[in-house]
Amino acid sequence: MREDLLNILSDSNKEIDNQKLMDYISGKLSAEQKHEVEKWMVDNPFFSEAMEGLQHAGGEKKLRSSVDEINSALRKYLQSRKKKREKNFFKNDYWTYIAVIFILALAVLVYLFLHRLKA
Repeated sequence: MREDLLNILSDSNKEIDNQKLMDYISGKLSAEQKHEVEKWMVDNPFFSEAMEGLQHAGGEKKLRSSVDEINSALRKYLQSRKKKREKNFFKNDYWTYIAVIFILALAVLVYLFLHRLKA
């Protein structure tokens, strides 16, 4: 379970160790370390809310299922975004093709015109 929770928290902060946050949720920190984490959470209200939510999630089993659910939803969302991006990348846009052909034809005509002027 710890690895799944650490994945959620990865790259979330640079000021405090993710393992320390997990130990805080589990209640394994000394009073001094708890104070340090609480001081950091006061300065970071977003993470304070996230930590509060994790604490109230209830039970290790329920927390694990929540983490799995969040991770699977995130994977689905990212896959759908990737498919959509790939689909739009090769979208047939006939006006673009016509414009490219027109510019190439114009370039060839200018080249031939300039080449005949020299001769």
